[in-house]
Amino acid sequence: MNVDRHKNGSNSLKIERSEIREILVRGPNWVGDLVMSTPGFRALRAGFPDARITLQVRPGLEPLLEAAPWFDSITTVCSYHAGPRALWREARMLARRHSFDLGLCIPDSVSSALLMRLAGVRRIVGYRRAGRGLLLHAPVTPAVAWGRGRMVARERFVLGLVARLGCSDRGSELELHTSDREEATARALLTSRAIDPRARQLVGLAPGASYGSSKLWPAEYFARVGDALAQAGAAVLLIGSPDEASLTAAVQAAMRETAYDLAGELDLGGAKALMRRLTLLLCNDAGARHIAVAFGIPTLVFMGPTSLAKTDLNLQSVQVLQTDVDCRPCYRRVCPIDHRCLRRIEPEAAIEPALAVLRAASISPDGRAVTTEGQT
Repeated sequence: MNVDRHKNGSNSLKIERSEIREILVRGPNWVGDLVMSTPGFRALRAGFPDARITLQVRPGLEPLLEAAPWFDSITTVCSYHAGPRALWREARMLARRHSFDLGLCIPDSVSSALLMRLAGVRRIVGYRRAGRGLLLHAPVTPAVAWGRGRMVARERFVLGLVARLGCSDRGSELELHTSDREEATARALLTSRAIDPRARQLVGLAPGASYGSSKLWPAEYFARVGDALAQAGAAVLLIGSPDEASLTAAVQAAMRETAYDLAGELDLGGAKALMRRLTLLLCNDAGARHIAVAFGIPTLVFMGPTSLAKTDLNLQSVQVLQTDVDCRPCYRRVCPIDHRCLRRIEPEAAIEPALAVLRAASISPDGRAVTTEGQT
């Protein structure tokens, strides 16, 4: 391994492609961050077309990228939040089964870098943070402009890492894929609820956010928008994970019109295929937003405690609704006061933009929404 130090203080690896036969990529822990990493994954595969690349993600996220063309295998991090003994066992297991020549450590955590180190990964690349730089063979110094909060779009964050490996930028567009199985699962669910996407526009309401309650636009606000869209003829689908079933149920209970509660009915793979059929998605600043964007689905996002600075790319199909209050962005998981950043976004602010999307869209023969300009 050769390490070359640049004037800006960051390190890069000089790598012979023939030396890299097996690569381990530790993916981000959040759905949105994982989707926003896809431009980097695309560049990595193009840079190492002959290597065997394994993606490692926390349990439950693997269906999100199972159909992607960039990985030879996807595995879960068995030791995620399970303590040091579990981490040691997993590292030993990885070392017995693989001989990784290169590791791309995307999360900033010490544990993710330590797992790679204990697994015997020969060359580990990741961003420098606190003491974890000692675990990396090539610690990359973040740009000063990002600040301590790493205020940069996740796409640029990951592309910056793979650039250190000599991988050319292949564009920052998000990209997801679905398998035949995932498509069949989504079709079967819609059929079971007597929903025909060829006859009605599908609108998704995703009221959840695994980050914390501070990101949640009020359920009764979602309900009022849902009623307006149902009255316009759309089929309103309530989308969420099993953990978000209480939120979707609250929205359904507050609605006067019919809505279909699909929370927990699909894994992330099936959810991708379902969301690919939407005419419109309304959601909080959470993972569903980025899945929709990857498929070019028009999306209205309610943004409260977070900043657009970390997600300011790929906004062509996104309308962000936010308020100008002096306490945001705070990045708190639970609001300690009155949740003014989101409660002050009234439902009426979302209804007209949402109805405008419906008016501009038609339905293709395969049940996908198509805008009047022909974009899906």
